[in-house]
Amino acid sequence: MTTRSGTGVSRPGFVWAAPAAVFFGLFALLPLVLVVVLSFAEWNGLSSPRFSGLGNWQRLFDDPVMLKSLWLSVLLTVLGVVVQSPLSILLGVWAAGHQRNRAVLSAIYFVPLLLSAAAVSVLWRAVLDPNFGVPAHAEWLVGDGNLFGTQSSAIGVLAFVSAWQFTPLHTLIHQGAARAVPQVLYQAAQIDGAGKVRQFFHITLPQLRNSIITSMILMVVGGLTTFDTVLILTQGGPGTDTTISAYYMYQKAFKNFDYGTASAIGVLLVLVATVISLIVVRLSGYDRMRSTMEGL
Repeated sequence: MTTRSGTGVSRPGFVWAAPAAVFFGLFALLPLVLVVVLSFAEWNGLSSPRFSGLGNWQRLFDDPVMLKSLWLSVLLTVLGVVVQSPLSILLGVWAAGHQRNRAVLSAIYFVPLLLSAAAVSVLWRAVLDPNFGVPAHAEWLVGDGNLFGTQSSAIGVLAFVSAWQFTPLHTLIHQGAARAVPQVLYQAAQIDGAGKVRQFFHITLPQLRNSIITSMILMVVGGLTTFDTVLILTQGGPGTDTTISAYYMYQKAFKNFDYGTASAIGVLLVLVATVISLIVVRLSGYDRMRSTMEGL
């Protein structure tokens, strides 16, 4: 079934989108609704859920570990944006060029993107093992060799591993955007005497505005929902120093069998990620979808 617009162009009707809409409703909207309902109930996974009103939410905000975990989630997210954004922009712009051996080097660099987060975490857990890994043979560089022994070093490891795996994804986004920049802009800048650095800051970066915003939103959502990396690398330790909200939700649900509180944490993460993403979109003007090709 197709519909005809005022311009005479035929467009697919809703029937074509029905399979995707049903899939999204069953595996995204319905679970989200159930989690919201469970956040107002007490349930241990075996007995019938019992309505508890705002009890789970009140305990959540009275829990110092939860407040600390939320702060750690935001910290890791900020670190991800600060570290990955400049790296991915520079690498993406470079990969969009025509340098010698660029294709081979890009293919090697994108290998981490093909691995699962669990596989990457297991790999780096072995590499950074304080007894058998690289730190055991480089105490001059890492002190006692236990990078998981203090909060600062453990958070640094989490930020590094996440950047190692996901920077290639954002690089790919910026590479595609950089290749779409009209060459006439660079030719005009060369005629005016602008060098590579001025061209990058006055042409390339403005043209990458939409890809940068998209990349940042993905970083925010990914950073707030990181789980498997923490589970494998630090298990929330030392103590609760790397217990982020997603990992704390796992502990509440599958270790303490408190699915009501775990659901409240999940809903809170969805709300925080949504609010931050909307703020980024609003402040950046991305919601107006202004073209970077204006004036061409």
